Parts: sequence; structure tokens; C-alpha cells
Amino acid sequence: MSWWLSKKKKKFPRHQIKLTEDNKCPTMTRVPEEANPNRPLDGQPLHEIVGEVQNFKVGDRVGVGSMVGSCNSCDNCADDIENYCPKMIFTYGGKYYDGSVTYGGFSDTMVVDEHFAFGIPKNLPLDAAAPLLCAGITVYSPLSFYGLDMPGLHVGVVGLGGLGHLAVKFVKAMGTKVVISTSPGKQKEALENLGADSVLAANGTFDGFVDTVSGQRPLLPLLGLLKSHGKLVVLGAAEKPFKLPASHLIQGRKLIGGSMIGGMKETQEMIDFKAKHDIKADIEVISMDYVNTAMDRLLKADVKYRFVIDIGNTLKATW
Repeated sequence: MSWWLSKKKKKFPRHQIKLTEDNKCPTMTRVPEEANPNRPLDGQPLHEIVGEVQNFKVGDRVGVGSMVGSCNSCDNCADDIENYCPKMIFTYGGKYYDGSVTYGGFSDTMVVDEHFAFGIPKNLPLDAAAPLLCAGITVYSPLSFYGLDMPGLHVGVVGLGGLGHLAVKFVKAMGTKVVISTSPGKQKEALENLGADSVLAANGTFDGFVDTVSGQRPLLPLLGLLKSHGKLVVLGAAEKPFKLPASHLIQGRKLIGGSMIGGMKETQEMIDFKAKHDIKADIEVISMDYVNTAMDRLLKADVKYRFVIDIGNTLKATW
């Protein structure tokens, strides 16, 4: 099986990629019609894809993340933040330049513009690389942009899941002190296996927080833990608006910001950083015929911490 991006509007040289691994992102359990009424429902949104190039330099290891196109002419594209381009094309459920639909990574091959493929270092296993292309850059980008990547800072990570466990690992590799805010049942995991420094903290002791939780949660307790000029970065999209008195921001000149994946240049930087510091996502490799079971387990948060589908060895042709 394969899907091909249109060649009618060729912006960059194209690669044909033979897919080997594909990460199953938890966002796939939260893409109902109300979230995107135009998304086709006959395809699951796999969007963290790795494999080998076929038509550019055979054998090159590359990855494709959450986007496969942008306008290449707006200010965001010029500033290497294609992820905020108004015409950014998602890898799944998006419309390509000619109106054709993108179907994600349930495929053995795909064709993608050169600009939207990342190089995967040889020392980074492809199955471990797949979660980087959405989850990895989702936590790496705000740490860099909001200045929470400097050694000596005191950074908190809220939530210990697919995003949170990678955030802990990146924060540690950057030389900052990391405190995890998670359920009591996960505290031992955070301290002993992921390298968090502690799970407790006092008010006014944090330089910043990376909040990876997607459900409803109060933000006021986190703001109280921040120092003056502290930053709370929200990555999880809650269904209902947050309620937040302005006085809690005014006192201490605190900031609340957000972030969504990252641009192509920054994502490649993140991949190289991960390879240099030997940061590995905690994954469970599954076969293609296990996908429905994996979806059920995702809904129950029953995975540590990312499913990766072995596309190369288990995807069977249907014709």
C-alpha cells in the first residue's frame, strides 16, 4: 500500500520513502469530528514516520513528522516555523496542494517533499526515533523558545505520559533540575527510571513548567509554584477554557504560553540533540494487527509510553 503526494506543485525535490516504523500518537484517540469536521474518517492519523529513502539516495534514514507541506512564502515559513504557517499541511487528514487528502503512515511507501523529511542519525534506532517527530519536538520546542533549557534552572514537568516522560529526559540532558508533578502511582517511576530530581516543591521555587496534561486541570496551583517572571507552558489541549484570575499573572509578572510541534530546522536540531545525548523514548513495538487493541489501551492510558508500529515487517498488502 502507498499514498503519493501530488506532483502538480513541486516546491522541493521529492523522496520516495520505504516505511519501517510508525509511532502511534495518543492524539489519535482525540481526533473526533468536533475537533476537525473536515478530517476523513476512513484513515487513522499516523504522523511520526521513519524509513529509508528510495529515490534520492537509496538507504538514507529519514523521518516524516506531523506536516508535509506549507506555503513557503509567509513570514512563519521564512522564520523556520512552518508549523505555524496558515497553509501548513498535516501529514494526516489534510489537503495537499491539488486537493488530494493526506493519509498518514499506514503505508509501506510515501512520497514527501525533501524539505519535510528529517535525517535520522545512524546511532539512533528507527523505532526509538519515531516518537521524536511529534512528541519529542512538542516538548523540546517550548523548552528552547521560552528559555527553559539553561543549566541551573528549576523546571517542572506536569504529567508523566508520552510527552511528559520525554520532557523529563530532555530537561535532564539540558542540565536543569527537573521536578515531576504526577499521580502518586507514577512518582517512583519518575524518580527511579526517568531521572527526575524530586516530586515535591515549595511555592515560588520554579523557573518554569511544561504542562503536558490534556484533560481538565487547575492552573492556579502551578502559578503559585512559579518564581517571579516564571513561565507556564501549556501543551495539552483541554476541551473547556481555563478559568484564571488576572491577578495571579500580574503578581510576579508571570506568563502563560503555548506551543505546537516545531519547525523543520528546530526538529532536526532536536533529533541531533537526542542522538548526541542518547535520549531514548520508552516504547512498546507492536505489529499491525495489534492496532485496534493498542487504540483501546491508549484510551485507558495503558502504555509506557509510546506504541510504535512495525510497519516494515507486519503491514500486509491488501491487493
